[in-house]
Amino acid sequence: MPIYLDHAATSPMPAEVLEVYTKELARRANPSALHAVGQAARMRIEEAREGIARAVGAATSSEVIFTSGGTEADNFALKGLYLARNNGTFNSPARPRVLTTTIEHPAILETVEWLDSLGAEAVYLDVDGAGRLDLDAALTELRRDPDRTALISVMAANNEIGTLQPIAEIGEAASELGIPFHIDAVQALGQIPLDFAALKATAMTITAHKIGGPVGIGALLLDRGATPTPILHGGGQERSVRSGTVDVAGAVAFAAAVDLVTTDLETRSVRLSGLRDRLIAGIESSIDGAVLSGPHGADRLPANAHFTFPGCEGDSLLFGLDARGLATSTGSACSAGVSRPSHVLLACGLDEDSARTTQRFTLGHDTTEADVDALLAALPEVVEQARRAGMVSATPRWMQGAS
Repeated sequence: MPIYLDHAATSPMPAEVLEVYTKELARRANPSALHAVGQAARMRIEEAREGIARAVGAATSSEVIFTSGGTEADNFALKGLYLARNNGTFNSPARPRVLTTTIEHPAILETVEWLDSLGAEAVYLDVDGAGRLDLDAALTELRRDPDRTALISVMAANNEIGTLQPIAEIGEAASELGIPFHIDAVQALGQIPLDFAALKATAMTITAHKIGGPVGIGALLLDRGATPTPILHGGGQERSVRSGTVDVAGAVAFAAAVDLVTTDLETRSVRLSGLRDRLIAGIESSIDGAVLSGPHGADRLPANAHFTFPGCEGDSLLFGLDARGLATSTGSACSAGVSRPSHVLLACGLDEDSARTTQRFTLGHDTTEADVDALLAALPEVVEQARRAGMVSATPRWMQGAS
């Protein structure tokens, strides 16, 4: 069986969650139906909502809005809050400024670009070489023009290099200024503590398949006082923010997965960070030139180890490891299979060639010391083969030498 080291893309479903999911799939009912079967389904959704709310520090279960996943939740948060702050229109916005970082997930960056094309003013906050937000500069920018600022969105942890961001400080400042604050916490859930209320966020995105739940279900944590403009219209489900029939089986399994990864979170994090540090130390001691992306230690996700390997195409490394039964990644799995330099690493100051030499190793509930040791045993030969193959020019061969 292949050794799976790509949990940041999708984490396989543990047996406990699979049992809950398959049991619920065998049932049927629309949770909006008024008959007893429908109301029983509705009850199970509300129980799932309550469980998720408790686990992430929501004040009430009504703050959990189910979506189809993280991308949808990010879109609802940014578009809905932006429109609400501008009287539901894109015309002559009173608060056009939208602040975010240069290393966000494409679901955020492309949404901001779309808003910018319709009259918003996109403001991109820089990060340092480890991918950490320049907090002083960010707070200065946040305070520069609060009356014209629609919202700010900052991820809790980067999905590629695992760097944790100062979201508590951003939340405090945004709250003082009355500016809505959105957190993309998709990668952070189940690895670091999340307390929605304490973070003073207006909205926070989480999703199931990153923590061993099913694909196709996520949630937007939405403050009780927030009234974003709806993007989907229909039956008025989910506080009328996200109309559509809720996936009962998905919600129940999502709640089970959340419970599994947040119960005794400290023990889970210690185990994962121990495996991560074993992996990082092994690569740094055995591979000449390998450079860890992001910070060492407590400032990165417990389950993330991301490296650049100079002279190696990331794809060559991926396929070499895959041929040896090791499933890894060159970075984000959300780029539609397009091979291109990581925008995260470019934002951290790397050149395009260096940003194409990456490999991301992400751990999960089923990762063992033997898995880490198997990767460390295979990697030197794979790196050597990739270096012999060399880098593929970014310029197509037929164009090279053309005038």
